[in-house]
Amino acid sequence: MGVEIFRVDDRLIHGQVVVGWGQPLDVRSIVLVDDEVAASAWEQDLYRMGVPEEMDVSFESVETAVARMDALIDDSRGVGILLTADVFTMQRLVAGAPRIRRVNLGGIHHRPGRVQRLRYIFLSAEEEAVLRAMVAAGVEVEAQDVPAAAPVPLNELLAGDGAR
Repeated sequence: MGVEIFRVDDRLIHGQVVVGWGQPLDVRSIVLVDDEVAASAWEQDLYRMGVPEEMDVSFESVETAVARMDALIDDSRGVGILLTADVFTMQRLVAGAPRIRRVNLGGIHHRPGRVQRLRYIFLSAEEEAVLRAMVAAGVEVEAQDVPAAAPVPLNELLAGDGAR
């Protein structure tokens, strides 16, 4: 059992990931996939500071994550979370790694051009199109901020008025 949760969260490693998901699911590893962070030792050190000693953290570019995806999914150390900061990076992973069958949308916050879909999800038309394409390719996409919350499937998310 290795990476089981493939999450888009624009804050990457933060309390909701480490405590909110990490403690109830006994997460043993975090894989942060971001081309810029993978090339920056300074940024990696900053993210490591937010991870408890009992969790392993690794940093991958999209290219290296795709190349290592089978090993990441089959890792025997326990449950893992893979994080990307945006849907476009997750799209690249999904395209390169067909074993990714479910994507969790965590925090995607307000920016100009985005529409609020949930209190923690704002999406642009381009991001929505990418997510719809993932679903059309057979990937289950749902929003869920913490494990105790009910997941919201993409079709409900995009039909919502942002009031939840």
